[in-house]
Amino acid sequence: MSERRSPRDVARSVIEIESAAIRGLLDQIDDGFDHAVKAIASIRGRVVCTGMGKSGLVLKKVAATLASTGTPSFFLHPAEAIHGDLGMITADDVVLAASYSGTTEELIRLVEIVRRLSVPLIVMTGNAESPLARHADIHLRTEIDKEACPLNLAPTASTSVTLALGDALAMALLEAKGFTTEDFAKLHPGGRLGKRLLEVRELMHQGDSLPWVDRRSDLRSAIVEISGKGLGITAVVETEGDRAGRLLGCVSDGDLRRLLARDEESLLDLPVESYMTQDPHTLPAAALAPTALQQMEENRITAIFVVDDQHRLLGAVHIHDLWRLELF
Repeated sequence: MSERRSPRDVARSVIEIESAAIRGLLDQIDDGFDHAVKAIASIRGRVVCTGMGKSGLVLKKVAATLASTGTPSFFLHPAEAIHGDLGMITADDVVLAASYSGTTEELIRLVEIVRRLSVPLIVMTGNAESPLARHADIHLRTEIDKEACPLNLAPTASTSVTLALGDALAMALLEAKGFTTEDFAKLHPGGRLGKRLLEVRELMHQGDSLPWVDRRSDLRSAIVEISGKGLGITAVVETEGDRAGRLLGCVSDGDLRRLLARDEESLLDLPVESYMTQDPHTLPAAALAPTALQQMEENRITAIFVVDDQHRLLGAVHIHDLWRLELF
């Protein structure tokens, strides 16, 4: 009887075997992968992901990753499909099936029906000569040397390889479609990830809560604006009618303290443009919340102004607004 290994030795062995299996995928990526990406990118419908057992669980995750990165997708259980759920597949869809052996009975029955529906079929298997592979329009290889299971039975390395290939498909499609950070943000509005993808336009103070004064305003007006709006700062702008126009500078409560320490009564009557800080830090409205926080921390400021492409004032974000989000 062989000597029993320590848990950490088993862990290292599993990780080494699975890592080697995933690295082995590099030599298996061929023209079929390009064809698969092109086929999925060209459809009007969805990617129908399917698989039994552990492969099915992996394909559920692949479906979720595809959907969250701009490729509409859902998981269909093969046994349920052949008992009434086939109606979920339309002529505009493509089916993505996974089975390491390529001989899973429920999948074979499903893909035989899929072939009659003339729906494109992409299959991931470790056996290019298997029945599933022969049914496929596009076959993606997922061959491994051995499972990480000491008995070489439980799906381990094979499922890791399938998952990695599914992620590769999703990321290739993301790039092919030009999927952007902004697109990602629209699909992930909740939780900490959603908060990190908020744009400053959704956080900024605007309208009556936005502090600003015309460049010709006096110090008294700046004091009233800073005190009343509670951001510790006011923008100085070129007024356009009755609204804020181009941002010229800013006056902070720190600026006020330094000015008043000079004890010059004439300061109260001077226009703010004569002592404002010129060219304050700004961001576009589409900038993400972490970008705003990083810029404020790097420049040791507590507020930043949001402007349009003509440098007109749109709003202001205070560092407290970002801290409340608990971005990190």
